[in-house]
Amino acid sequence: MKLAINRGAALRTTPFPAWPVYDETEKAALIEVLESRTWGTLGPRVHQLENLFAKFAGASYAQSVFNGTVALETILRALGIGPGDEVIVPPYTFVATVSSVLMVGATPIFADIDARTNCIDPGSVEAAITPRTRAVIPVHMAGLPADMDALIQIGKRHGIAVVEDAAQAHGAEWRGRKVGSIGDAGTFSFQLSKNMTAGEGGMITTNDETLLNTCWSIHHCGRRPSGAWYEHERAGSNFRMTEWQAAILIAQMGRIEEQMATREERSGQLDKLLSQIPGITLFERDPRVTRHSHHLYMFKYHSDGFRGISKVQFLKALNAEGIPCSSGYVELQKQALFLDPQVKRILSRPIDYAALDLPQTAQACEETIWIPQNVLLAAPKDIEDVAQAVDKVRQFCDEMIVS
Repeated sequence: MKLAINRGAALRTTPFPAWPVYDETEKAALIEVLESRTWGTLGPRVHQLENLFAKFAGASYAQSVFNGTVALETILRALGIGPGDEVIVPPYTFVATVSSVLMVGATPIFADIDARTNCIDPGSVEAAITPRTRAVIPVHMAGLPADMDALIQIGKRHGIAVVEDAAQAHGAEWRGRKVGSIGDAGTFSFQLSKNMTAGEGGMITTNDETLLNTCWSIHHCGRRPSGAWYEHERAGSNFRMTEWQAAILIAQMGRIEEQMATREERSGQLDKLLSQIPGITLFERDPRVTRHSHHLYMFKYHSDGFRGISKVQFLKALNAEGIPCSSGYVELQKQALFLDPQVKRILSRPIDYAALDLPQTAQACEETIWIPQNVLLAAPKDIEDVAQAVDKVRQFCDEMIVS
C-alpha cells in the first residue's frame, strides 16, 4: 500500500458535509427581507435575533454587531478601556482578540496557555497583572470553555473585567452555565467557519443593563436610546447588523442544538479511535465543562510516533488521504504587527513581544492539529475514516517523499 501523497490511492475521496448548512428556511427568510424593503439596521429581525440569542446564551441581554472583531472592540470601549490601560490576552488565538485591544488604544499583555486545553492559564494571568490591568479576555478555544472559576476569582480579587471571547463556543457550558453569561460580558462571531454563521456577524452578551446601553450607543453612532436622531452623546461607530444577517442567523438557530449534539457524539467517537494510535494524544476536558461546542476537533501530533516526519509532512499526507486538517494558530506574540510604528505608539510601555517566554504556546503551535467542525457532522463511518487515515500515515510514513 502506498500513501496518497506518494501516488497511492487515497483512503477517502468522498467529501465531508459541506459548510455552511442551509435549506429553504434561509432562502425564504432572505426573500422576506427583500420584499419587505427593510434592508437596513435596527429592524425587527435584528431585535428578534438579539432576544433569541440572549436566551440561547443564558444572558440577560444581547447586542448585535456586524462581526465578532467589532464585538470585542465595542465591549472594551463600553468598559472604558483605552490609552494607558492593559488587557491580558492569550497568544494562541485569532489576531482579533489582540487587535481589538490595540484599536481602543490599550496595550495587550500576553499570558501563556494551559497545554492540557490550549485555553489561557489562570496562573499565567495572575502573574501578568499590573496596576494598569483593566481586563482579561479568555478565549474558549475550539469551543472548550476556559477555567472560568479561576478567572472570575482573579477578576474579583484584582478588580478587573472578564470578557469572554466565545467566538468559537456557541452553546458551550461551564458547570451548566452558558459561556458569554459568566464574565462581565461575552462576544461571539458568526463568520463563515463558525458553528452558526451568516458569513459575518457578531454578538455581545451581558447581564449588565448599563453596559448593554453603552454598547448600543457605541454601535449606533454614539446615539442615546431615547435621544434624537442627530444627538450623539459619545464617540460611536456604525457597527450595526443588517436585516439580511439577522434573517439568516435566526434560521441557523433552528438547527444549532441538533448540530451540537451530533458534534459531541462524533467527537467522542473520534476520541476513542485516535487514543489508540501511537504518536497521537488528546486534549483534556475539565469535568466542569458540561458542554463543548466543538468548533474544532484538536489533537496533538508527536513526530516520534511517526518515525520523525514533521508536522507539515503529516498534514500534507493526511490531506492527501481526503481528511481536511490544518496546523492551527501560530505564536501571535511573534507577529510583525508588533513592529508597526503605529502599534508601538499605542503601547503603555516598551514591550519586546517576540522575546516573551511562552513555552506552552510554542508547544501548542508545534503539536496541535485542527480538524474543522463540519467533519463532525458526518456519519459514524466517516469518522472511522479519519482515524484510519491517521493510522495509515503512521504505518507507511517511512515511504514518504521528503520535499
